[in-house]
Amino acid sequence: MAHKILIVDDAAFMRMMIKDILSKNGYDVVGEAQDGAQAVEKYKELAPDLVTMDITMPEKDGITALKEIKAINPSAKVIMCSAMGQQAMVIDAIQAGAKDFIVKPFQADRVLEAINKTLS
Repeated sequence: MAHKILIVDDAAFMRMMIKDILSKNGYDVVGEAQDGAQAVEKYKELAPDLVTMDITMPEKDGITALKEIKAINPSAKVIMCSAMGQQAMVIDAIQAGAKDFIVKPFQADRVLEAINKTLS
């Protein structure tokens, strides 16, 4: 059975890019969210196997949403996505429980490597 993945990014274009990479490689994208508040709601509703989470978003940022998801499910698997030059935020995210991070712009092989490693 395909792993269920929730994609969280405030940019529809970025969500589409990740969704495209995942769908072509046999993953089941069960939902999308455009901010951290939506991400937490969708996580509760869909119980995905993995979440890809943008760090910088309006309403609620990815690190805050990550902490809330980890509070709901301590074994939640979340991979953070960030643009170049956000190293300090990436460290915060890893300390908050993120399993890995992917740098934008996305490279398909790196996205798949991070997801396969996190799910295995």
